[in-house]
Amino acid sequence: MNVIAAVDSNWGIGYKGKLLVQIPLDQKWFQTVTKDKVIVVGRKTLATFPNGLPLPSRKNIILSENPNFFIKGAEVAHNMEEAFGFLKEWNKEDIYIAGGESIYKQFLPYCKVAHITRIHYSYEADTWFPNLDIRKEWELTEESEEQTYFDLEYTFQKFERKGK
Repeated sequence: MNVIAAVDSNWGIGYKGKLLVQIPLDQKWFQTVTKDKVIVVGRKTLATFPNGLPLPSRKNIILSENPNFFIKGAEVAHNMEEAFGFLKEWNKEDIYIAGGESIYKQFLPYCKVAHITRIHYSYEADTWFPNLDIRKEWELTEESEEQTYFDLEYTFQKFERKGK
């Protein structure tokens, strides 16, 4: 499985229920990479999508502890076991864990590749992605040239789990 995230220099991913920043090239890259694939997100992350709806051209799996939560156009899992039940039909390479914080923490042990947009700026954040720089089981294997969006600099990084 893959994990995909945009993080700031401190591995922050959000503040008060919103992304720290929206970078059009990063959003386009996300759309391209996940098209016709599976994305797994939490209910709060779903709320940040356009109109709070599942993304088109993808299989959306939404995790919610609320047993009454339902949304058209997505599968709803209420725990990890249910989520893995939906995921077993798919190739692991076609599954992308896309947030938020608790979903990343729960699924990271099952992921082999992490696609990170690393924003070279520190924002005020209240949610974070696990810091792969300090995790010995992960290594940075690819990094793009530095990109610029107005005065913001960022790179696309690929981390891979060692030994898998």
